[in-house]
Amino acid sequence: MPKLNENYLNLKESYLFSEIAHRVNTYTAANPDKTVIRLGIGDVTLPIGSKVIAELHEGVDALASAETFKGYGPEQGYEFLRRAIVDYYSRNNVIIEADEVFVSDGAKSDTGNITDLFDRDNVILIPDPVYPVYVDTNIMNGRSITYIDANEENHFLPMPDHNVHADIIYICSPNNPTGAAYNKEQLKEWVDYALENDALLLYDSAYECFITDSTLPRSIYAIEGSKKCAIEFCSLSKTAGFTGTRCGYTIVPKALKFAASTGAELSLNAMWNRRQTTKFNGVSYIVQKGAAAAFSEKGMAQCMENIAYYQKNAKIIANTLTRKNIRWFGGINSPYIWFKCPDEMDSWDFFDHLLTDAQVVGTPGAGFGRNGQKFFRLTSFGSRENTVEAMERIERLF
Repeated sequence: MPKLNENYLNLKESYLFSEIAHRVNTYTAANPDKTVIRLGIGDVTLPIGSKVIAELHEGVDALASAETFKGYGPEQGYEFLRRAIVDYYSRNNVIIEADEVFVSDGAKSDTGNITDLFDRDNVILIPDPVYPVYVDTNIMNGRSITYIDANEENHFLPMPDHNVHADIIYICSPNNPTGAAYNKEQLKEWVDYALENDALLLYDSAYECFITDSTLPRSIYAIEGSKKCAIEFCSLSKTAGFTGTRCGYTIVPKALKFAASTGAELSLNAMWNRRQTTKFNGVSYIVQKGAAAAFSEKGMAQCMENIAYYQKNAKIIANTLTRKNIRWFGGINSPYIWFKCPDEMDSWDFFDHLLTDAQVVGTPGAGFGRNGQKFFRLTSFGSRENTVEAMERIERLF
């Protein structure tokens, strides 16, 4: 009989979005005449830009000819895509090297899989509320977690406590779920804290393209010293509409090195490369062709047109909440609007209320941690028509 990983017993019974889907499916089955508007999960609705589509077709056509056929590709990603990502960072005044870029099927996979590189005996520091993947993947590995409070008082941007030691720190900016974004000075403080503690920052920049304030960093590597203490994860899911197409990347600087218990110095870049070449067969050539097009100037311009559409949706949501005197966060540099549940309601009770009485689906803040108990998240990824209709329903409800 195999011995099981009993750390799974410490997980919540179901993943947050699975529970949401279950409740929505139960409601719609019982009320087939009701039209439900979904502003919960962060799934995009606009089609992929024409520049990317053309390259995806070109990738498909290449497989139809013996001269251009592609079989197994490099696990780290094709050079043309890694170079395209380097060029994109360069246009944003951040210098990285192609062999520091590892292409994957998305940031969710990599933020979970990166834990393969680390011993169980590490102090993990995670903000609360937080994207559940950071928490669950560490629980699966039996690690204990120290939480740092993100709340109204600190505008959901917690800063390091220099009296608390951590080995691995998770940061997401712009944040999921709160939409809050760190400025350069705040990120410099986190980098300094990591360097002081000989710690590692795991920096999720999946929503960097939604930053409208030009003074806010779009990469941790805009901060001096960060290449010695940070790994960055990013995704094309929201940037280019690749939620179903699947492509992301992780940047592991070659300067990122730590001492093993033997005293030997280990490179995290080399370790991640070893992990990927063992456990990952790479992203399809077709998808990488499309991804490279997204990073071109024309492709990115088309991506930003879609992002502007979602940002307008966010403004519609925020304006509705303002009219109802509901305090909200995010929405400006983020596709997520995070707000206080009316009448001090618990977030799951508010979820049920909104679903039952307005047929609008959002995400209960409690699913992101204790500090989200009285908060709720709406996304701007719906259609304009559905966003407007959902806000009209909410206005009538309150």
